Formats: sequence, C-alpha cells, structure tokens
Amino acid sequence: MNKNNLLKIQEFGQSIWLDYISRGMIHSGELKRLIEKDGLRGVTSNPSIFDQAFEGSQDYEEPIRALSQEGKTAEEIYQALTVEDVQMAADEFRHLYDTSEGAHGFVSLEVNPHLAYRTEETMAEARELWRSLDRPNVFIKVPATKEGLPAIQQLISEGINVNVTLLFGLPRYREVAAAYIAGLEERAAAGKPVDRVRSVASFFLSRIDVLVDPKLEEIMAGRGSQGKTAEKLHGQVAIASAKEAYQIYKEIFGHERFQRLADKGGRPQRVLWASTSTKNPDYSEVKYVEPLIGPETINTLPQETLKAYRAHGNPEERLEQGLEEARKVLELLPEVDMDIDQVTQQLEKEGVEKFNKPYDRLLDTLAKKRSQALEKKSQAQGG
Repeated sequence: MNKNNLLKIQEFGQSIWLDYISRGMIHSGELKRLIEKDGLRGVTSNPSIFDQAFEGSQDYEEPIRALSQEGKTAEEIYQALTVEDVQMAADEFRHLYDTSEGAHGFVSLEVNPHLAYRTEETMAEARELWRSLDRPNVFIKVPATKEGLPAIQQLISEGINVNVTLLFGLPRYREVAAAYIAGLEERAAAGKPVDRVRSVASFFLSRIDVLVDPKLEEIMAGRGSQGKTAEKLHGQVAIASAKEAYQIYKEIFGHERFQRLADKGGRPQRVLWASTSTKNPDYSEVKYVEPLIGPETINTLPQETLKAYRAHGNPEERLEQGLEEARKVLELLPEVDMDIDQVTQQLEKEGVEKFNKPYDRLLDTLAKKRSQALEKKSQAQGG
C-alpha cells in the first residue's frame, strides 16, 4: 500500500496543519483520526473559520442558549465558545506536543481583528486569551501590522506563544522576526526560561496572486516587451516571495545573535505557509503546497486542499529549488510598474477587513440568538 502523501511530507521536515476547527469534528473523532492517520500536527482558526463552524452546525445551539441565559454578552459568548473549542483541540494534540518536546501539536486562536491597529488592547486581549486557554500548546494570533510588532515582542517576553498572522511582505517579515528575537532576549535577560516559548510567522500566499494576476493579465493583453515580462510573472509572485522568505529565515536564525538564544534553548520562529487554497481554477489544487516543502516549515491547509494532497500530492523537498528564478520574478516586477511593497500593504489592509466582517457577522448572529434565548427564558418564567 502506498504511504499517505501527507505523512510523506514529514520526511522532508514540513508539518501539515489544518486551517479549520469545529467542535463537531472534535466530538466525532475526526480530528483524532486526522492526527493518527494523516500525521496532522496543528490547527489554525480565525473569525471566518468560526463563522463557518457556527453557521454550519447545531453543536453550538445549546451552549449559546445556556450562556445567553447566564447573562453573557455576544462578545463573551463568542470568546467562551472559541476558547472551549481551542482547549478541546489542544487536548487532542497534547500527547504529540509532549512527545515532540513542544515542537508540534499547536492550536491557534486570534485576538479580536478590530484590534489590529491597537497595540495595548491587542496585548491585553492576548494575555486574557492565554490565561483562559490555560494550555501550553496554543498560539495567540497577532497580526503583523506595524502596531502588532511591539505587541509581539512584549508577549514573547512574557512567555506567551504567538502566531504572527496576516503577513505578506518580506521587509515586514524581517521586522516580525526581529520582534520575536528581541522578546526572547528580554526574557533571557530577566533570567526567565526561553526553551518553551514558540512562535510562527504565517505568510498569506494565494491572496498575493489573486491581487497581482489580474493586473498582469491586463499587461499581457497589451503584448510588447511588458506583456512578455508579465507573462513570465503570472502566477509566480506568491511562490517567489515564499522562497525568498525562507532564505531570510535561514539568514536570521542562522546568525550568531540568535545562536546565543539557541544555546539557552531558544527555538527559531518557524515560517508557516497560510492562505494555501487555490483561488484560480486554472491552477493546480496543490499549487501552494508542492513548491514549498522544506525543513522546519509548516503548511496550513483548508480541508479541500488537505484531501487533494492526500489523494494526489507528490512530496519532494523543493523549497530551495529555483531560487534564482524566484529572485528574478521579484526583480522583474518594477518592469511592469508593480511595487510589491505597495501590493503587500494593500493586502494587509484588506486582510484585516476580511477578518473584521465575519467577526461582526458572527457577533450579530450571536446577539440574535441571545435575544431569542432570553425571550424564551422570560416566557417560561412568566408561564
């Protein structure tokens, strides 16, 4: 029997995480099966994922009713439900976390996306979530905005695991890695242990091509030298950025500055490939998986991509193949009047908004369910 492609990936040093969570998959044993059969090593969540989980399941109706009748607000209900889901998922992964000495078995929970540009409030909510979760194998997701950087550094210095989310640009990645290292240095200087602090830097990939490709297609339609250049770049920018990001990772965490922390047990902040579902039907379902397999990396896959890779993936270490070509792609962007830093800034702004909307929608839904539950309680008491 052929070995599961998802298990084969581990042979090249990459971990596969699932970009989805729901209490139904935990209660049914599906998550446990994914861990045991597919070698799943982690789970990520975000407001959009919880929106899908809440909408598509009856599993939350009774807890929502009970919490509503306890007098909880919509925000408190959201936090209680998401914290419980992440705790249950983290418990499923706990054995993996313990046996890997804290290398694998993590579940991520995001701070309120409306706090993306507010440093102090981000830190306050991250601390509250960390205390509420009360599990060593969780990450608090903090966006890679300018305002997020000092929060990342401070939280790491306090020993709080951080998944840096909504990361698009390479210059920002350097700042993110620097914030992580500075946080560890502060912790070490205070005589606190650094060996159990973990962080990942989550690069959002497919969204880059979704924004860039239509602009390249317009140029391609015009032909000429710019059209030919645009043709070379079409569908290549996200993968090229990721390959270059991995080289930056190796440079930063191979440097003697980090080595001093490594000597104290500090672990590198691993790169994680996020937004890896293929949005363009002309592209392979595993476009953002196959080229990015490499040591000490993570790829977080939506359910459909996970199934597709299990069925017809072809694992091989490719992350450092075609480096010159990848760099050429990034170098050629100015020739088609494209500024990649502007592109990534736009994506960051849009990314925050894409999490705000489902978060607000979820709170509206919870507020309505809360009102209905309180009305039923009132009617029952009146009867």
